[in-house]
Amino acid sequence: MQTKSFQSCGGTFDLQSKKNMIEQMRLKSNKSDFWKDKNSASSLLKDISILEKEVKLWETLDLAKNDVEVLLEFAESGDVELKEVSSELNKFILNIQELELKMILGDEMDAQDAIITIHPGAGGTESQDWAQMLYRMYSRWIERKGFKMDILDYQPGDEAGIKDLTMEVKGEYCYGLLKAEAGVHRLVRISPFDSNNRRHTSFASVFVYPTSDKEIEIEIDQNDIRIDTYRASGAGGQHVNKTDSAIRITHLPTGIVVQCQNERSQHKNKASALKVLKARLYQLEVEKGKEEMKNLEEKKMDIGWGSQIRSYVFHPYNLVKDHRTKKETGNVSSVMDGELDGFIHAYLLNQLNQNSDL
Repeated sequence: MQTKSFQSCGGTFDLQSKKNMIEQMRLKSNKSDFWKDKNSASSLLKDISILEKEVKLWETLDLAKNDVEVLLEFAESGDVELKEVSSELNKFILNIQELELKMILGDEMDAQDAIITIHPGAGGTESQDWAQMLYRMYSRWIERKGFKMDILDYQPGDEAGIKDLTMEVKGEYCYGLLKAEAGVHRLVRISPFDSNNRRHTSFASVFVYPTSDKEIEIEIDQNDIRIDTYRASGAGGQHVNKTDSAIRITHLPTGIVVQCQNERSQHKNKASALKVLKARLYQLEVEKGKEEMKNLEEKKMDIGWGSQIRSYVFHPYNLVKDHRTKKETGNVSSVMDGELDGFIHAYLLNQLNQNSDL
């Protein structure tokens, strides 16, 4: 059964084509002026690394398939124990699932890095604390994947949690994986802030945008933006609170607002804010015609029941359920500790099936 599934993938994963692409990229990297543009050079080397890992995975899978077939023959004759066959078969299935995930992430933006914004819904401290919990959950997931994370903007809540957070995540297929998390997340729990121990429902939105080391080709008319400076708040030491180093940029035609206060330098904060703005404007261009970005921006104004993608129930029972794929688990603590791959994989497979039906 698994062998058949493996063979059916062969037509969609062109191994020789991938090898040819790697060879062409290597030729570019050997040119004398390769490092003239450091960002483009780093991006190309990253692309080569991703392709090489895909090819290695495919070749490893091919060898594993042959090993499993031989073990099955030995098992039929009684020369090996079924326990050994089962162990190898499970490894083979995991490799298939990993390759399947790489094949699903076929969009040109999927391999890019990602910018994530977490914003609490109505509810003050309750929702701000929930936004903080989501930030911790994604931080754990990022650690598990071996990715890197940079905080671009962090606004602490009034009593607890966060009012707003923007971070950049760097790693293989960051955007392709994290786009599964875009939407409204709902929490049900006994509130630690309610002296009467009543059950509360809180909402927070997660927005995900692709970014890249390459310069995004989006022209921004200076007349279309308003740049405001203000005094940074929160973590950063005394210096960060003594100068108007924080930057807020408003893109007047679209109403998009981005801000950055993580760096002490106003110049660096402006550069980071412009990078986020370009990523969001680029995403608007990519999604033009689908009106998906328009719908996402509207959800910011109304974070509530109708737009939720996933529920996290801490009381009266333990359950995390994705409303798009129906995938669920009762192990809430593992999810909050960053065990998200199952939900992400289920979403990507669901999207693939929906697209194939069109």
